[in-house]
Amino acid sequence: MNKNTDVVVIGGGYAGVTAANRLAHHEDVTVTLINPRPDFVERIRLHQLVGGNDDAVVGYGEVLAENVRLVVDSVATIDAAGRRLELADGGGTVGYDYLIYAVGSGSAEPDVPGAAEFAHPIATLEEARRLRPVIADAPATAPVTVVGSGPTGIETAAELAEEGRSVTLVCGEELGPYMHPRGRRSVARTLAGLGVTVVAGPGARVAAVTADAVRLDDGRELPSRVTVWATGFGVPDLAARSGLSTDAVGRLLTDETLTSVDDARIIAAGDAAAPVDMPFRMSCQAAGQLGSRAARTVLSRIAGERPAPLKLLFAGQCLSLGRSAGIFQFATKSDRAIPVLLTGGPGAKLKEFVCKSTVKQLTNEARKAHRNGPSPARDEAPATAAGQMA
Repeated sequence: MNKNTDVVVIGGGYAGVTAANRLAHHEDVTVTLINPRPDFVERIRLHQLVGGNDDAVVGYGEVLAENVRLVVDSVATIDAAGRRLELADGGGTVGYDYLIYAVGSGSAEPDVPGAAEFAHPIATLEEARRLRPVIADAPATAPVTVVGSGPTGIETAAELAEEGRSVTLVCGEELGPYMHPRGRRSVARTLAGLGVTVVAGPGARVAAVTADAVRLDDGRELPSRVTVWATGFGVPDLAARSGLSTDAVGRLLTDETLTSVDDARIIAAGDAAAPVDMPFRMSCQAAGQLGSRAARTVLSRIAGERPAPLKLLFAGQCLSLGRSAGIFQFATKSDRAIPVLLTGGPGAKLKEFVCKSTVKQLTNEARKAHRNGPSPARDEAPATAAGQMA
């Protein structure tokens, strides 16, 4: 390898931190991580933040290797030809030899009338923090409507119902589409036990949101003091506005080694990566594997070797259903749900173990990274959400 190869990672989520820590093991690689927030976000705990049960953040000093330079800023644009990044907050430019694009994802733009104005998204730390006081200020008996059939919607509905809220979960056609029917039935029973009203099936898609109601496409109108919007994820447009090739939802298009189809010096990881003909579910589970693979691809390219193709292995999906119940839906390695479950209290304990072990794994990887000489300084500039969400 050449000495002093500069690798910049954009995005400090699960994928970005994993990639940065893996690269930090190598003395001849200088690693810079650029992120708009000064703390690591435990995204899998954002529903707990909304419920008042966790702050969902961990200091980068705990999970990021000391020899990784942290720049708290956002990237305004990528100049691939010049191999440099323009920072959003007047911080100038940052050059690179290789770039890992791990900008993550945030809330998808709602296309339902009134949703952008009256509903509260929950996909980012800032959104969850804004929602928490709204929930806290609402009377305990006020109707709360959560829109979304996936993990975020289910976990948020359960968390709020467990604290005594009157919660309706609007799922559209089906509750938990990813899950095996057996798992879906188990989740439905637990939600019912918590007092959550689940609205699903024909006519159960949201047609409009107002200040005090949610209207379904079959004409039903559900009273709603607080409406939580958890219908899916969108990715930042940084790659597209920088002239790089993306898929239909804006993820950076790559080959099977996570290398950009436009530039061999740019490698993607996490929710914002779109390997050609290899779709995968956006998840923390995928992000860690993608971050590790992205780092290995960079190291292979530095060494002049051909990177190995991507292989993702899934175990399943785990959900918390309040603080005392949960479910682990096992799956095949290719991410197809099977009729094997762990539910109830054991399911809750496993979900909490997964949350804690995810951070612990990052921490352990950070502590393994050593370099001779002093650690580079950590630069901080005013944080902003522009550019990326990770």
